[in-house]
Amino acid sequence: MALFRFTTTKLQESQRIIPQISTILRQMSSTSTDLKAVLSTKVPKEQEKVKKFRKTHGNTKVGEVTVDMMYGGMRGIKGLICETSVLDPDEGIRFRGYSIPECQKLLPKAEGGSEPLPEGLFWLLVTGEIPTDAQVKALSKEWADRAELPPHVVTLLNNLPNKVHPMSQFSAAVTALNSESRFVKAYTSGVHKTKYWEYIYEDSMDLIAKLPVIAATIYRNTYKDGSGIGAIDTSKDWAHNFTTMLGYDNPDFIELMRLYLTIHSDHEGGNVSAHTTHLVGSALSDPYLSFSAGMNGLAGPLHGLANQEVLVWLQKLRESVGDKYTEEGLKDFIWKTLKGGQVVPGYGHAVLRKTDPRYTCQREFALKHLPNDPLFKLVSDVFKVVPPILLELGKVKNPWPNVDAHSGVLLQYYGLKESSYYTVLFGVSRALGVLASLIWDRALGLPIERPKSLSTDGLMTALKAS
Repeated sequence: MALFRFTTTKLQESQRIIPQISTILRQMSSTSTDLKAVLSTKVPKEQEKVKKFRKTHGNTKVGEVTVDMMYGGMRGIKGLICETSVLDPDEGIRFRGYSIPECQKLLPKAEGGSEPLPEGLFWLLVTGEIPTDAQVKALSKEWADRAELPPHVVTLLNNLPNKVHPMSQFSAAVTALNSESRFVKAYTSGVHKTKYWEYIYEDSMDLIAKLPVIAATIYRNTYKDGSGIGAIDTSKDWAHNFTTMLGYDNPDFIELMRLYLTIHSDHEGGNVSAHTTHLVGSALSDPYLSFSAGMNGLAGPLHGLANQEVLVWLQKLRESVGDKYTEEGLKDFIWKTLKGGQVVPGYGHAVLRKTDPRYTCQREFALKHLPNDPLFKLVSDVFKVVPPILLELGKVKNPWPNVDAHSGVLLQYYGLKESSYYTVLFGVSRALGVLASLIWDRALGLPIERPKSLSTDGLMTALKAS
């Protein structure tokens, strides 16, 4: 009986203490400046949540597939998991549930700055929580400490001919970094699969830290005199260091880069760069190989290259109508573009059915910092006339501008005029989203991606039989 009383007492004490310990761990998670430690407290909870959900609803249908979806690039098929962001047709992108205006308001900013820091968004994408100033500063310093490139990658970049496209240089350098993969070393040594995410995390942190150095080196080698990019300042944030390495020191341009690198980071899981990174990563390729594959997709004119296409089109428009143009002159050029079998670049989106919030926040930045710039005024006037024309055409589901309709104009204003480089900037930003997702892919143990395909004859036969 005495033993029973002792055991019961100990059990009651444990029941009182365990919730207290859980509370302490949650508080440590919310204040710790160590991102990996914070993530370590979240991974088991999410794994258990997904396990229970799949056990209960594993056979539940979430949509249907039509023939048009199969021939139309799988558009609209619900077949992926992306924890970091969701794209709503009307609201636009939400990062872990937060809209772009909410992120602009809530995410930490540099001292005296007005735009959110990309480090803060990465913390949000990885943890689902708005970080503190201290957590963001710790992340800035950690990325600065991890930024140095291995000698063979420096040699590769310095020996690539200028005629090699910046995106090809970018992809090649990232692929060459694969030699540094901690995941590859751990996998080769036989690490347990429950630990995969920890090494994917380390590789992702290293890669994000090094991307600005790679991108700045490409810019200096390709467009400038090939002079060095200078040293990383560990007291500065990621975007500030990147802008400085590019050779720019205008405080407003640094603010623009903070905004640009934040809003281009993630756009749920189905876009080409995100899906490709996920797909290649599902084969347990390391983050360097996976991200490089995603960047080869981003380089396409229907994806990340679109901002360059917009700028080329705007320059042709400006040459055609002049600076003293009329609204009718703009309409004539736009109709000529459409009747020539071309699209108006920067307008329309596969999912969005309203003006892209990323366009809107860039427009707000322009209204604040460059309201009288002629190219910005042209973009504003195009915004007035293109949507009615596309609606009149009757074939466009979304006649509104997307993010690409604006970004090139802002970069031009601050002197970064080399439009063939713009997709590299996009790639540096997109790393935040796709690598955050890759960490969670391995944390949740998602398997290799292998959808079933049919031939046209096979599909016809299946439909006749149904």
